[in-house]
Amino acid sequence: MHILEIRDLYVALADSQDKPIVNGVTLTIKSGEVHAIMGPNGTGKSTLSKAVAGHPDYAITGGDVLLDGRSILEMEPDERARAGIFLAFQYPSEVPGVSIANFLRAALQARLSEGEDLDATAYYKRLYSKMDMLKIDRKFTSRAVNEGFSGGEKKRCEILQMAMLEPAFALMDETDSGLDIDALKIVAEGVNQLRGPNLGVLLITHYQRLLNHIIPDYVHVMYDGRIVKSGDKDLALELEAKGYDWIKQELAAASA
Repeated sequence: MHILEIRDLYVALADSQDKPIVNGVTLTIKSGEVHAIMGPNGTGKSTLSKAVAGHPDYAITGGDVLLDGRSILEMEPDERARAGIFLAFQYPSEVPGVSIANFLRAALQARLSEGEDLDATAYYKRLYSKMDMLKIDRKFTSRAVNEGFSGGEKKRCEILQMAMLEPAFALMDETDSGLDIDALKIVAEGVNQLRGPNLGVLLITHYQRLLNHIIPDYVHVMYDGRIVKSGDKDLALELEAKGYDWIKQELAAASA
């Protein structure tokens, strides 16, 4: 079993470290668990996921992040990825001129020891197997990464990447952003196909609708850079019904 521990984490923009965005978040995710973080805009949800993955725009100013007991803060982003951290972006970037097949092959090759080569036959067998499982047309692999893709195609491409790389933990930053109902169902089905005892998932979302399809084990509410409330899937339903104002009122009453 793998464990990802976020301990009293503080994060700011790299060029403005005196203004924290994440203010002391503590969270533990174990293999097989799905955690969802919800909250209003600007509360630090996306910043948290990017900082854990090592995004250079953000600086960790306090706390620690441990993977199986080992701090990853001194690791470069590619080292964190090879260690088992996967980040699915809210707005995936285009990579013109690089096909999905070559992109994934290079990513897998980077995980091998020096001098070790990826077996092409085994690679394509595995790739097509994952595509079939996720109901993705095999012609998809010849397209340049995300170039000219719809929102749903970009997110499906990221699910395919996750399926091939088999990370220990997937940080999914607003995977439902920009998706219509049909695309949302397809992407959620892909995540559910990959869900299991060897994968821990952190879902970041504004809306409960994604959690109708990917049922979380735990739901956390983030406000003003902190996790202020935790519960199960019923908490997401309560947020959908009431909005976030009641959370603000509870916090105000507690601090009065």
